[in-house]
Parts: sequence; C-alpha cells; structure tokens
Amino acid sequence: MVHAMVTQALGSLARALLLCAALFSGTAYAQAIEAKSIEDLVAILGAGDFTAKIDATQALATTGDPRLVPILQALLDGNLYARKSDHLVVIGKEQGGTLTATDPLAEKVIGQAPVADFERARVNNRLRTVLQTALGALQLAHPDPSRRKASADALFKTPSVEMIEPLRLAIEHEHNGTARRALVRALAATELQFSEKIDAKRAAVVTLAALADPDVRSYLNGRINSIPETANAEQQELKAAMTAAVVQIERRIASWQTFGNVLQGISLGSVLLLAAIGLAITFGVMGVINMAHGEMVMLGAYTTYVVQLAFRQYLPGGLDYALLVAVPAAFAVSGLVGVAIERGIIRWLYGRPLETLLATWGLSLMLQQAVRSFFGPTNMQVTSPSWMSGAVELTGGVVVTYNRIWIAVFALLVFGLLIFIQRRTQFGLQMRAVTQNRRMARSMGIRSGWVDALTFGLGSGIAGMAGVALSQIDNVSPNLGQGYIVDSFMVVVFGGVGNLWGTLVGAFGLGIINKFLEPYAGAVLGKILVLVAIVLFIQWRPRGLFALKGRAVEA
Repeated sequence: MVHAMVTQALGSLARALLLCAALFSGTAYAQAIEAKSIEDLVAILGAGDFTAKIDATQALATTGDPRLVPILQALLDGNLYARKSDHLVVIGKEQGGTLTATDPLAEKVIGQAPVADFERARVNNRLRTVLQTALGALQLAHPDPSRRKASADALFKTPSVEMIEPLRLAIEHEHNGTARRALVRALAATELQFSEKIDAKRAAVVTLAALADPDVRSYLNGRINSIPETANAEQQELKAAMTAAVVQIERRIASWQTFGNVLQGISLGSVLLLAAIGLAITFGVMGVINMAHGEMVMLGAYTTYVVQLAFRQYLPGGLDYALLVAVPAAFAVSGLVGVAIERGIIRWLYGRPLETLLATWGLSLMLQQAVRSFFGPTNMQVTSPSWMSGAVELTGGVVVTYNRIWIAVFALLVFGLLIFIQRRTQFGLQMRAVTQNRRMARSMGIRSGWVDALTFGLGSGIAGMAGVALSQIDNVSPNLGQGYIVDSFMVVVFGGVGNLWGTLVGAFGLGIINKFLEPYAGAVLGKILVLVAIVLFIQWRPRGLFALKGRAVEA
C-alpha cells in the first residue's frame, strides 16, 4: 500500500513537471525557479512587478501543489492583497471598507483590517493568460482523478491553444479511465478549434464522433455554424465531416438513452417488486384484498426513521449501519402488525371479499391517522448512508444513482429468499398446499389458520422491508404507502395471483413500459395507458401471465 502511495505521488509530480515544462521555458522561467520556497514565490505575486509575477507563476505551476490553485485563482479574480507594512500576501474579502484576510497557504483567517492597509495585487493581459494556463496545468496534475476530470471538462468548455501540449502530456500519463476520456475530449475540441493543420482537425472530428456525448454534439453544432457558406473547399469538407459526426453522435445517444430507459425501468420495477411481493403472497394464499398493505410499507419507513434517530442519539459513529438494523426491525414491526390484523379482523371475513376490502380500507385510514398523530403530518428525514450516496455516470448522459442500484439488489435478494422459503421449507410447502387446495390441505392435517396468520405476517413484513428501501428515495410521510398500493395490485394481477415469478416479471415489465411511455405521454397519462392495457390484457388472460395450477384454483 505504501509503495502504491509513493508511486502515485511520484506520478503526480512527474506529470506536473512534464506539463509545466511544456508550458514554460526560457530565461524567465529559469530565473523564477531559483526562488527558495513556495512562500517566497507567493510573496512575489503580491509585491513584484509583472515580469516577476509571471516568473513566479510559472515556477509555482511546476510544483503541482494543489494549495496553489486558490492563490492563483485569487490573483486572477483580483482578491489577492499585499499588506503595505510588511508585504504579507493574503487572500482578502472586502466588505464595507474592511478586509477579511486569509493566509493563502494555511487557508486560515488571520483577522480583519482596513482596506487602506493593503494593496491589491494587479494583473495585466499577459499575466492573466499565464495564470489561466498555470491553473489548468495544476489541475491536470492534481493527485485526485476527479479534479483532473473537472479540469479537463472546463478546458473542453473553454478551449485554449496554450493547453494543447499540456493536454497531450496529461493523456500520456493518465491511468484513470474516466479522467482520460475527459482529457481526450478536451484535446480533440481544442485541436479542432485552434490547430493549423487540417489533418489534425479531421482526426479531432473522428475522435469526437466516437463519443456519445450531448455536450460534444452541441460543440460540433457550434463549430458547424461558425463556418460560412463562402468558405473554401477545405473548410467545406471539414464542415461535412462534422455534420456526419453529429448524426453519428445522435445515433449513439439514442441507443444510450434506450439503455438508460431500461435501467430506469428496472429501478422502478425493483421498487414495485418490493411493494407488491408481499401482497402477492397474501392475495394468493388467502384471496384477501388488503387495502392496508400500503400502510405496512409506511410502517417500515417510519421504523427506519426511528432506528436512525436512535443511532444519531446513542451511536452517531455507526449511522452508516443504521439501515442494516432497520431492515430486520421493519420486518418485525410490520410482520407483527400484520399477524395482529389477520387474527383480529381478517380471519372473521374469509369468503367475503367486499367486507374484507372495506375493513382493510378503513384500517388503512386508522393507521395513517395514528402515525400522523404520533409523528406529525410533516415528512420525516431519513439520511442515506455513505455507501448509498452518489451516482455513476455512464456514456450518453445516463446517470444511475447508487441508492437505486442497491434497492434493485435488495429486491432481488428478498425475492430469492422468498423463493427459498416457498420451495425449501416446511412452512413454504404448507403455504403452497393451502394456496392450491385449502380443503385438501386441511384434510391432510395442515392448520390453515396458522398458515394464514404467518403468511399474512410474512407478506406484511416484506412490505415493511419495502418501506426501508422506499425511505431512501421517497418522502417518509403517513401517505407513503398510498402511492404504491394501486401499482402493487396491477403487478400482482398482471403477473398472476400468488405466483412469485409472475410478480417478478410483472414488476420489471410494468416498470420498463412506464419509463418508455413517460417521455411521450407524461407520467400521469403513461400510468393511465398502462392501466388500460392491463385491463385489456386481463380480458384476454384473466389469470395473468403465470396462472397457478391446482384443483381449487381451477375450480
């Protein structure tokens, strides 16, 4: 590990020296580099003449020290000052005749003093150009790949002829794939705009055409518009090449957008799967239309909030692990409430679906009001752990957040666990027997009432775990579950009542279809179209995609 750190540090230093060697050469540079320390060079920036400042800037750029970036930026922005009494150089913020002085290297506030005690460090056009080049070189040599990428992105937006050679050297020494792609893009754009060789411009167009990047498309369109109709044959040929490149980029972007819609659909499908899978169990085994299923999801989300609150108060250092504790806690809370509902209400209403629907709907309103009275009507804040924060940016502007990825993984893990319980445990065998033929199962000695209670508790517990996942992407409020109850029923009916594989296919299928419809029909109209399509599908196939087999089911 130490060897890797040393190698990285030497690589950064070598990259900085190579970049700046390409940028600065000559007598002035040789004189400036003779300064004893960074502190001496920074002092020259505040008190020296323009030639000395240029020499000092060039020398500072060779160090590759990231602390110098805000100093050079302050000089460029007119926020670098020198104290008249002792020529101390500071970064200043002027307000009402008072200057708040900050030590430029230590980045600590020194104090406040009248502006009259300081003299602003001046810049001219030549120094300004050198400063911009030096800032670009320092950023390209930064040890952090994200900073190097950000610098390359900035150079792509504002190309500079002075940065062609530093960009080439930076690409040669860049080992991070993301930063390297950004550097290649910036170099191609710079060469296309400033290179005097037509072959270099053609090569730059070919490089840019291989990128599925909306920014590159906009850049090329701007270059196309800058070439007049009266341009010579060479420029017209280049214009035609750029036009063909734009068409190629648009084709690539369309392909990536399709892929992005599929990813977004899978993300939505994983949420629908978590919300619907518990309902599929209870609906399939007991035939109960549980309108309070959404409130089990809501209880799981509030359990997550309570667990995080406890961690903040008693174990703030372990907040990243609160979600791991919230999953079993939410399963237990929602599962126990589900068992209590089944034993207290549902078991008296078997065979009467309308009464069950009305009873569970009334129960959902009661649970919402209970939570609203206890926690209040406002949304509760649930913080995502560090390992779920951030996003990964793919080609073509496709961005996938880490929390969506983790939710998809979590949904598949829950699904796999349920398949194992259903296929490999005694309880799963009894649950399947009751689903297929309740009377026959009873005659074989299976306690169907016990199976019903545990099944309802299992479905409610899974809904609680869905609430844990939803707390990371949605507001935790008393109405959280209401937004998913209709979609959950659609998934269950579409996939096949009581069939877990049907629920999986239905959830991801509806999620992907929704995401492809939204750009054309909008979110609301898209849902309506999906609902109409499901109604028509059920008319053709009443038992859904994957109908259960069994005497009772087929009767």
